[in-house]
This record gives sequence, C-alpha cells and structure tokens, in this order.
Amino acid sequence: MPIVYAQEPELSAEAFRDVLIASTLGERRPVEDLARLGRMLRKADLIVTARDRGRLVGISRALTDFSYCCYLSDLAVDVAYQRQGIGRRLIAETHALAGPLTTLILVAAPNAESYYPRIGMTQRPSCWTLPPAHRMPAQ
Repeated sequence: MPIVYAQEPELSAEAFRDVLIASTLGERRPVEDLARLGRMLRKADLIVTARDRGRLVGISRALTDFSYCCYLSDLAVDVAYQRQGIGRRLIAETHALAGPLTTLILVAAPNAESYYPRIGMTQRPSCWTLPPAHRMPAQ
C-alpha cells in the first residue's frame, strides 16, 4: 500500500512529538513540552503528513506568505522509513501548496546537510539566528 500524503492542520501534538522522536529531529525540538508543540502546530501555515496505513511516518511543518517565501521549519521522517523518497515528496507537496512563486527555505539539521544537495536544493552561505534568550533592544 502506498504512502498517503495529506494536509493535516489539526494534527495532535502527541502525534507530532512521536514522529519527531522517531526521526531523531526530536533531539532539537521541545518534545517534552506538549503545549509548546501544540502552539507550533496551530501557528503553522502548512502541515503536510505522510502516513503508512494510518501510521504517521513523516511530517513537514512550514510558515509561508503563499507568495514569496516558505520556511520549512520541520521536516521529519521516521528512521525506519527514510531513504524511500518520503522527505523529498513532503518537500515537494509543501512547496506546491505554498504557491508557484515561493522560494522554499530551510535550515538543515547537522546530520541531514548532505541530503539536500542530492535532491536539488542550493545551499546559501549565510544564515543568522537570534536565540530566545537574546532579545534585540528596541530603538
């Protein structure tokens, strides 16, 4: 039976946590805080899932303006399902839903950096972050 891809804007925080952990992305996400995971889901613009006979095996969670850019914040595929094209398909579905004029942007997890060039993505030389504890002063 083929993997089924769908938009699931009402995905539960528990299901999200489970696939994050199964994919190893949970190492870099607040999986111990279900309320926060729930807010992450509810404020996302796109949640695309991959299911095998109902079992959640992959997710793409993105923020977008549907006209210029789409930030793919989370791309997670259960380790047991990796190397089957599920991540590539989640990216393609997300990008298509964001709109034909959007540029898809993501920050790769360290273990996934070699994956993205293989599927045709281009690395940009600069990304800047400001962690939560370091708020910028207003001018």
